[in-house]
Amino acid sequence: MAFQEKNTLVFGRHPVMDGLESGAQFDKIFLQQGVTGDFERELRKRCKENDVPLQYVPKERMNHMVKGNHQGVVGFLALLDYARLDNVVPGIFEAGETPLLLLLDRITDVRNLGAIARSAEVFGAHAIVVPKSGSALINSDAIKTSAGALTRLPVCRENSLVTSVEYLQHSGVYVLASDLKAQKQIFDADLKVPVALILGSEDEGIHPSLLDRVDDRFLIPQKGTTDSLNVSVAAGVMLYETVRQRMG
Repeated sequence: MAFQEKNTLVFGRHPVMDGLESGAQFDKIFLQQGVTGDFERELRKRCKENDVPLQYVPKERMNHMVKGNHQGVVGFLALLDYARLDNVVPGIFEAGETPLLLLLDRITDVRNLGAIARSAEVFGAHAIVVPKSGSALINSDAIKTSAGALTRLPVCRENSLVTSVEYLQHSGVYVLASDLKAQKQIFDADLKVPVALILGSEDEGIHPSLLDRVDDRFLIPQKGTTDSLNVSVAAGVMLYETVRQRMG
């Protein structure tokens, strides 16, 4: 296969299809806009069967990704094995532990993702959950920023965070979110129970479809005039308060 960037990039029609057929795990596959016909249909079918996100992008972006002959298709190989949320959660309860999970809603900066994972692992979170589309690729930069935490912490890549929230709630996990409009401060939220904390995108925050489904909201108090904390810093605050309450 044709590889680039430390064997994380596969390009060309045959190499990408061979990878899918052999069971290689892809983070995402990009297909050049305008590519149609048998190859496009077969690739779309294979991606669906393998639960791999497929994104159509302009030729200019493809050329920026790869200097060689990409033939209109580029795939990013996964650097880690993704876990399943419906396997992780029962395992936490069976181990007699109180679940602590993070749901990352459209975190697109790889360094933010890595920093969040580092804090999550340090403070004893059991897993982080990311959506199949609209999230940063877990690449070498993300793993480096996480100080390797992304290789030690289960990462669940799910089709829908809304469905994930519903599953967690049905499993007895309370889903909480930080909200600048909330009346309750984080210190008053009960974080000793099984909890999943939602963190929203850097630009737009938590999507309304998720915020409407949470069990409770809290406010991280601040005195300055800056609108809000960086999402990775907010994650550290939330995780620390959770551990403080559970150890108190």
